[in-house]
Formats: sequence, structure tokens, C-alpha cells
Amino acid sequence: MTTLSSQAAPAVSAVIERLQAWPGEHRVAVGLSGGVDSSLTAALLRAAGWQVEGLTLWLMSGKGACCAEGLVDAAGLCEELGIPHHVVDSRQIFQQEIVQFLVQGYSDGTTPLPCSRCNRAVKFGPMLDWAARERGIERVATGHYARLRPSPSGGRTQLLRGLDARKDQSYFLYDLPQRVLQRLVFPLGELTKPDTRAEAGRLGLRTAEKPESQDLCLADHHGSMKAFLDAYLPERPGEIVLGDGRVVGQHDGIEHFTIGQRKGLGVAWSEPLHVVRLDAAMNRVVVAPRAEAARSECVVGAINWVSIDPPSSPLEVQVQVRYRSAPERARLIPVAADQSDQLAERPHRCRLEFLEPQFSITPAQAAVFYDGEMVLGGGLIQR
Repeated sequence: MTTLSSQAAPAVSAVIERLQAWPGEHRVAVGLSGGVDSSLTAALLRAAGWQVEGLTLWLMSGKGACCAEGLVDAAGLCEELGIPHHVVDSRQIFQQEIVQFLVQGYSDGTTPLPCSRCNRAVKFGPMLDWAARERGIERVATGHYARLRPSPSGGRTQLLRGLDARKDQSYFLYDLPQRVLQRLVFPLGELTKPDTRAEAGRLGLRTAEKPESQDLCLADHHGSMKAFLDAYLPERPGEIVLGDGRVVGQHDGIEHFTIGQRKGLGVAWSEPLHVVRLDAAMNRVVVAPRAEAARSECVVGAINWVSIDPPSSPLEVQVQVRYRSAPERARLIPVAADQSDQLAERPHRCRLEFLEPQFSITPAQAAVFYDGEMVLGGGLIQR
């Protein structure tokens, strides 16, 4: 396997040069999932002369891209690269922080976002703690498509979108605190996915042609998100109703629906209907015509301010309310801190006023605020 940067594409060579010039100690634990992105991350750091060790979190038992197959591929990659490989049993914390969190959220009629929570509570912080405690390594690298811009004066490290807009994962990283961001390395942030595939193939990495996993590892593990929910929640059929209570259809569980959803409702009506509310108390899915489904504002809580200090006056921002959604222009207005928030260490709240009405403002999903390519911060939609 060759790792000579002179044979790599210009974009890849530029990444290796940046890694060679990275300030501080060049020792790093690479979070390895067994996929091509994390595999190339380890290979690039190795090519740049870093002392690299592989670290895989064991999140679930059995089938799944981040579990059985991933462990095998990660171990094989480390053997090929000639680096140590460590497996940390994280099944208990994953069960508590993600599985139970999801089940409770869906049963309460919300659509929780597990990935940013997992990054904060299960992955990055625990990986950094383990690497420092067990191996004396102060940095962690992953295959995320995002970029970091350290402050030359020791201030905030800024989080930026990845160069590849189709693969940008900054949305899921908004909740990482500064003490974590300042110790991370994202080598793939300046590459596109085709760059990654091509370089992994050139290097002969065993994962070069490995297919993409789904966005959510639990869906991979169970076969689908519906199968996961069906495994944990009892069947609760109920009614699909209009805002005035008229019954227009039946459902097999409110957990299988999300705000803004239009397709797959199984309702015949004179015009398309959108889900506007999930009523857990009445076990109802509330729908409305498009003209009644849009919302122009929302309240966001548990905000983590990433690249800037908490603002004291309104800001004009671009906001993503879903991972795959386009950023929308909005006015962000800070509101009084809520010390009773579930995430008490992040009491900051705001109101978002959108320039155009939105159809996918969903409680428990994240609203992430951008200024161009920079992640300003983000939080959880409350109402």
C-alpha cells in the first residue's frame, strides 16, 4: 500500500501538507467506523507523519455498519496501516443516551434528533477522554466532512461547512463544545466524496468500495427506522384528523409520522395534506392543507453557541431545520434564558422569524444557524 503524497491528487496532497504543518503534537486517535471516510482519515494522517492509533466504539451488538462488520473492517485497516487498534465497549452509554432517548421522544409525539446528541454524549467527548486517559493522546480525528478554523489568539475555534456541499456534516456537529472542538481534526473537510473514493482506491484500502451506510445507524442495524421503533414501542393505531377533529384516516402509530410530512399518509382528500401536529395524549396525527401547514417562526432552546459568543441583539442568519434541507433566511432574536431547560448548562434561547414560511419546523429537531459557511450555533426546536 502506497502512502506517498506525490502520487496523490492535488486536493489530497494539499490536505497532507496542512496536516504536516498542524500546530502541536502529532499524535492522534482516529475514530474508525469501518467505512471509507474514517479509513482514509487514518491513512492521510499516517502519510503526513502523525503517530496514529485506531479507536472504534462498540455501540450495538449484531448486524450494523457501526458494529460487527465495522469492527472487522476497522481492525483489518489498522493491520494494513500498521497501527494499534482499540475497541471501547460503549453499548451501555449508547443504550441510555440514544436508544432510550429516541424511544421516549417518539412515544411523546416528537421526532428526536439522535446524531448530534450522539456526537456530543457518546462519541467525541468520551473518545477524547478515553484517548487521554488510556493512551496519553490529546487529539481525535474523524472522517466527518466539516472544517475547523482555530483562532490564532486562542479564542473560539470556528466550525465551517465541509467543502463538499452534498456531504457537509456540520449540521450534526453544532452541539460540540469548544473544549472538544479545539482537540479535533477533520482531514476530509477540504475533500469531496469522489476525492475520498478515488484516493482510497489508489491506496488500496479495503473499504474503498464499501457502500454508504444510511444516515442513521439504528436504521442500518434494524433494517429500517420503522423496524427499530416497532421493536421498542407497542402498536398503537389511531386516527388521522383535521384541525377541527374530522377523521380523515387511520394510522398505525404516531411515531411513524413527522411534522411537514406529505407522502405516505394513506389519506384520500381533495387536496394534499401535511402533518402539522402529533398529539400523543389523544394518539392522533393532525393534518392540514398546505395553506394552513406553514409556520413563520419558532422558539429554539438549549442553544450551543459555536463560533461566536452568545449575541445580545438580533442577527440575520441562515437556518437549517433538517439535515437535508436548504438553509433559509431568518431573523434570530435572543430571548430570556430558561434555567429550567432540560440541558441546564445551555440555557440560551431565541426566536426565529423566517422570511419565507416553512413546512418542516419540527419540535425536538435541531435548528442550526449559519453565516455563510460558518456555524454560528444551534439548538433544539421547542415550539
